[in-house]
Amino acid sequence: QVQLVESGGGWVQPGGSLRLSCAASGNIFSINVMGWYRQAPGKQRELVATMSSGGSTNYADAVKGRFTISRDNAKNTVYLQMNSLKPEDTAVYYCNLLTILGNFNYWGQGTQVTVSS
Repeated sequence: QVQLVESGGGWVQPGGSLRLSCAASGNIFSINVMGWYRQAPGKQRELVATMSSGGSTNYADAVKGRFTISRDNAKNTVYLQMNSLKPEDTAVYYCNLLTILGNFNYWGQGTQVTVSS
């Protein structure tokens, strides 16, 4: 089994910053894509950013230029640096791991991010 544990969520004012972390443990294939998705109340879960073990990144248009995804492959950890946060960024943020060779998909339990005054 693979377990993903998120941390770093919380409340910030508009324009503030947060850094999310997700640590993966278990039988993890080395070739994979880790990333972040979010779900706001009344909306579908949407992609925020992903990063492959090879370093390729993908960002949703809504967060380009504000969010930065990074990862430490040795620690099986992915990060999301969120700057210039907006109220519309408020959501539960979920960590995701997708293996390439094994084609398995795993989700964390989510961490709440609230951006408001």
